[in-house]
Amino acid sequence: MRSPRPLPARPDDHDDGPPPESRYQHLDDQAVRASAAALQRRIYSRFPQRSLWEVCGELIALVDEVTEGGGISRRRIRTARTLSRLGVLVVLLVFGTAITLAALSIWADPDALGPVDWLPLLETVVNDLVFAGIAIFFLLAVPQRLERARVLRVVHRLRSLAHVIDMHQLVKVPERLPAARVYTEDAREDELALTRAQMTQYLDYCTEMLSLVGKTAALFAEDTTDADVLDAVEGIEALTSDMARKVWQKIAIIQEQGG
Repeated sequence: MRSPRPLPARPDDHDDGPPPESRYQHLDDQAVRASAAALQRRIYSRFPQRSLWEVCGELIALVDEVTEGGGISRRRIRTARTLSRLGVLVVLLVFGTAITLAALSIWADPDALGPVDWLPLLETVVNDLVFAGIAIFFLLAVPQRLERARVLRVVHRLRSLAHVIDMHQLVKVPERLPAARVYTEDAREDELALTRAQMTQYLDYCTEMLSLVGKTAALFAEDTTDADVLDAVEGIEALTSDMARKVWQKIAIIQEQGG
């Protein structure tokens, strides 16, 4: 067994991000996608006639949407970021030009302004500086607001997907299990009835998928400190954990009945 390799000491002036040598302080989006794809293959191999594997395909699509840089919203955000930077440059250019022209005018004729004339001049400069700062702050915040809106829309879709997964396990009621087999509502659709072991496996797949929904939401929290985004991600994680806990209670009841 290999001994653990210690990470090198970090300098005192390092940032708060994970060190480049670390592989376990950052949630890997490709690992999340690979786990979702593997889960979909397992569900399809075990329950090809049920639609749970299609729900997992929707989850994979959402993981791709979270991690990839394409899409209309992404392009709009990149365009807004470029335009906001151009706007900041225009504001700085206009403000700098006005200050420069005023300074050159005063330098050309320093006796034109008396001591009393400096007060309104300084007031004008301060007002222009404040308005320029407000304009720059507004322009820089536009892409962040667009990014926040995009994230919240995707998080809302993840929340809806979690409820869809919960609906798939909702009709799987352990109390209705007979001694050998259970005939759920799905059996009316000419699907095969679930055995006790199959029902346990089905519910276990639901808990794994709920966990991956939470991990997909957590990908948004990797590179942001936005309070609204972090609250939304925390809400998804709490929701999926609560749903998975209820599913595990069903699995425990089935195991007790089987014992």
